[in-house]
Amino acid sequence: MQQLVLASTSPFRRSLLEKLAVPFIIDAPDTDETPRADETPAMLVRRLAEAKARDVASRHSDALVIGSDQVASVGGQVVGKPGNRENAIAQLSRASGQNVTFYTGLCLLDSVTGHAQTEVEPFTVRFRPLTREQIERYVDHEQPFNCAGSFKSEGYGITLFSALEGRDPNSLIGLPLILLVEMLGKAGIVLP
Repeated sequence: MQQLVLASTSPFRRSLLEKLAVPFIIDAPDTDETPRADETPAMLVRRLAEAKARDVASRHSDALVIGSDQVASVGGQVVGKPGNRENAIAQLSRASGQNVTFYTGLCLLDSVTGHAQTEVEPFTVRFRPLTREQIERYVDHEQPFNCAGSFKSEGYGITLFSALEGRDPNSLIGLPLILLVEMLGKAGIVLP
């Protein structure tokens, strides 16, 4: 079996991939994540997932490389990682009572053939109407500064939602495992 490489340093993606009980290594991609003009959220994550996989594949001659990228979109506007408390509060205030769609790009690249399977998995979250006090309490408790959309659905963030809609809740955390298992199967790695 070819070496499986996760092109990410995200502890969340690593934890999700561990669920599949397949051996893998991690290699950090060096990719410019600047959006291009007129690039939709889905186009952006698709491009970045493949770019990350190709960057890491250049260092692994016989591997299947998993690249992934995620952005949130509120009203068609991309919402990235907040970076700090003030931005997290602003993002969650804007999301209050709204639908937020998360787009996760996934690429499985065979470094031997150069063949890339690349897809985008959407997942929509309906936020409850939230008060400023609720938002601040959440942000101070969870400190979601490195999370697109300013929340961690696998933690206390679930309290912010009234509904979830999508094929795979793992995609909300950053790695759509159902889609990845399908891609691995097409690459000859059949999981139970």
